[in-house]
Amino acid sequence: MPATYSTHPLPGGPRLAHAQLPDSECAALSIYIPVGSRDETGDLPTGLAHFSEHMAFKGTATRSAKELTLAIESGGGQANACTSEDHTVYEAQGEAELMPTLIEVLADMVWHSNFPEHEIPLERDVIHEEITMIRESPSDHIGDLLAAATWPSHPLGQPISGTPESIEKISRATLQNFAAAHHFRSDIVIATAGPMSAGEILKILTPLLPKTFHQPPLRLGYTPAPSREISETRETDQLQLALAWHTPGRHAEERHALRLLSLILGESSSSRLFTELREERGLCYQIGSETSLFHETGALQIIAGLDPESRRESLDTIFKETQNLAKNGPRPGELERAKRLAIAQSKLAFESTASHAAWAGEGLLFFDHIPSPSEARENLLQVTETQIQSIAEQIFASKPAIAEIRE
Repeated sequence: MPATYSTHPLPGGPRLAHAQLPDSECAALSIYIPVGSRDETGDLPTGLAHFSEHMAFKGTATRSAKELTLAIESGGGQANACTSEDHTVYEAQGEAELMPTLIEVLADMVWHSNFPEHEIPLERDVIHEEITMIRESPSDHIGDLLAAATWPSHPLGQPISGTPESIEKISRATLQNFAAAHHFRSDIVIATAGPMSAGEILKILTPLLPKTFHQPPLRLGYTPAPSREISETRETDQLQLALAWHTPGRHAEERHALRLLSLILGESSSSRLFTELREERGLCYQIGSETSLFHETGALQIIAGLDPESRRESLDTIFKETQNLAKNGPRPGELERAKRLAIAQSKLAFESTASHAAWAGEGLLFFDHIPSPSEARENLLQVTETQIQSIAEQIFASKPAIAEIRE
């Protein structure tokens, strides 16, 4: 039986996005805080949102870090969290009967974290190791370099985890002030999915909410700026090469065509870049494209691991394919194949209860409503070859940001 989506206002301004799945044996919960690394402006140290996310698991007024973990895992559930450029999400899932516990524990973490002083240096060391792990993996670190090249002089270009220097500036007071500013925002979205009704969820959730929420602080917008080229050298046998072109944001009408353009270009084994660079020329083991969309801007990215000697030929081939799409649009059969892949990926994604919570929560957070999955698929099916060529012309007319890690 398909999910039934609904939205419900909560006292103080937050909203509930609910996906009722009557036949599901599982439950999922996500709490979306509309703050991320792009909001680390002014005197705020880079990596603060990410550090705050880590510290939410370290104890509350009534539970230690271990007690928070055991409260969920003793019931067979699991909890996690993630920080991105523009939002932080705390999530938990388990068997359907565990939903009241998931709600109570995540509410405790998000709204009653006490940021224990003794845990801060320990977690700082953990995050330092996370930063080191990313930097020592060229295939991971290339993403941070590409962001810096794509969004120079803007927080979107900052590493989400921060730097070893920036996280040293984060104190308990910094964390408390950050939580006070963002964990009690009126634009928070709580997403739930499972067999319980929205009414049953509201009965459990409402008494656990803070007494008051406040208006969110203003967010720094993005003003277009020229992209950069960034090169880093180290001992490596493989060249990591990444390119990015600015695109419209997640609300633009062109986003559906952009999604299919990326599929045609490099998101599958039948895509142009994979076929041409890997299969036909043997220039790389892996190459792919993806899109990153934010409120008012976005990027289409291409990332590859190459033999350093093939750099020039690889760039020439990438530019040949992007310009061909801009000039001629899709080849026969490409668009229909991309549509089938997109629709299949969409359907496969909805096989889990957690994916329904994510769909509902992100829809309400970013678009102020929960889009119908069938309508979203229909939007993709309506994209024409002309629209693909038009968005390709628009974005590939500019010079891309380039980042590379080489010998």
